[in-house]
Parts: sequence; C-alpha cells; structure tokens
Amino acid sequence: MFDALRSRLLSLLRIPREPEPPVGAAGSARIFRAGRNYIKILLVRWGFAQVGAFIGLLVSLYFVSQLYQQIEFARNAPRPASRPAVITPAGAQPPAAITPAPATPLTESAKPAPRKKRSSPDNLIRFLAERIPAWALVLLVAAEIIGVVLFLIQFVATFVAVRLGYDQHWYIVTDRSLRIRTGLLRVQESTMSFANLQQVDVSQGPLQRLLGLADVRVQSAGGGGHHSEEATGGAADSLHTGVFHGVANASEIRDLILERLRQFRAAGLGDPDDPSPAPLAAAPSDTLVATRELLAEATALRRTLAG
Repeated sequence: MFDALRSRLLSLLRIPREPEPPVGAAGSARIFRAGRNYIKILLVRWGFAQVGAFIGLLVSLYFVSQLYQQIEFARNAPRPASRPAVITPAGAQPPAAITPAPATPLTESAKPAPRKKRSSPDNLIRFLAERIPAWALVLLVAAEIIGVVLFLIQFVATFVAVRLGYDQHWYIVTDRSLRIRTGLLRVQESTMSFANLQQVDVSQGPLQRLLGLADVRVQSAGGGGHHSEEATGGAADSLHTGVFHGVANASEIRDLILERLRQFRAAGLGDPDDPSPAPLAAAPSDTLVATRELLAEATALRRTLAG
C-alpha cells in the first residue's frame, strides 16, 4: 500500500523514480542509499516537533475553554439591584430628613470588613462579557476545532513526507564524477567531478555511532572546508561540498571515491565538462615553402662564414 502511495505521490510531484547517473564509463556507476537506521533519526526529529505542537495545542485549548467559561459565567451572574427612588405625591411635603445619631466609636472587632476590590482579571472578563458578541465566542470555539483537525492532517502528512524524504536520498559514483540527490518538495541535485575533488572525510556523531551510521563529506576546489560550516552551525552544504548523509557503509564509499580519484588522476582524463581542445590547423603551403627557403639561405650563410 505504501509503495503504491509513494509511486502516486512521486508521479504527482513529477519526481523521477531514479536519478540519471553522472558522466562516466558505462557500467562504472555505483548507487548508494541512506542506511536503514537513518529513518529512525528522521523520525526522532519529527517526533520532537509533533510533541511540541501537541503541547501548544493543549495549552491553546485550555486557555480558550477557561476564557469561554468565565465569560459565560460573567454574563449569567445576577446584577446588583439598584436602590429604588422615593416618589413624593404632588402637593405633599417630602419626608423630613432623619438626623443620624451621633456616631459612637467602634471597637476593633465591631469595625466592618474592608470592601474587597475587584481584581484586574475580573474587570477584564466583565469587560469582554459586555463587549464581545455571542457569535464571536462561537467563532473562537470553531477556530479551535479547526486547529485540532489541521493538527491531525499535518500529523499524517508530515509522517508521509519524512518517509518519502528518506527514500529520496540517492548517491551515485562513477569513474569520473559523483552525483547526490536529496529532497522531496525541493529536489536538490549536485554533481562533482573528480577533476576538482580535493578532500574526502567521514564524520560520525554520538547518535549515528549508536545506530551504525556516518556521513561522508566530499569537498571540491574552492570550498572553505567543513570546519567553518560547523563553527557557524551550518546545516546546509555549501556549493563546493557534498554529503552522503546517514550511510551504513561510509568506509566503503570513502575508499571507493579515493580509489577512483587516484585512477582518474593517473589516467589524466581532465574535467569531463571542459570542451576538448580544437586541433591545430595545418599551416598554408606558401608559408611552408618560404620557411624552407629561409632555412636554406641561413644554412648557406653559415657555411660561408665558417669557410
């Protein structure tokens, strides 16, 4: 089932099933793929990203649910009753003001408790309850539901992308050059000639060492070296550097490249991309005759001087 889905997606994205081999003799192409355990590294990275997204989604859902409940509670809470107004009939005298009795000092226990002030979050909730219409809350809840649906969709889509991306690691070595192709949505394909190749390194991190994997890094003329890339945390390879990511037979690949590089330099083939030099044009016959006459006169003059 996955093979059928992969074929359909690759056809939809118009990605060739296999890359074309670079310049080289017929039958000299060797194809290498990323190790089987390399998919575990990709899935670990994908898993950490999904856990972070899931935690963010839970926090968002909790915040929206609490806000919705508090706004609904503030709307349904009974409002304090207003003091009724005193209505005086026409022609009647208003009731005489009652002179309050002189206040007597209260003891500490008899003093009324201070009135509790409303906190700022309560004021904000009451403000939102009075100003936000009911349909806005419905849209907020609908947005959270859409967020959950999108999370589930991207969960499946990114898993398939990681799996297909692992299958798109192609490394081809011929007797004159090598080619590296990676990527799914953005396909990156680089070709390096042995005429410009200068250095071949093998690097292995702790997790790669645990899984039996390594990276083979090849560098051509003009590259600044991988040390400067590591110092800047460069994850992307430079134009003069190619990397065989996560291969299980790094030593075999390194020895093969070095052996073919040695044979290439011993044969003196040159850069396959450079045009072959044009043959020298034949000299005109008149020029050849004049050159011979000049040579004959010079020989005669030399004999005369010597005699």
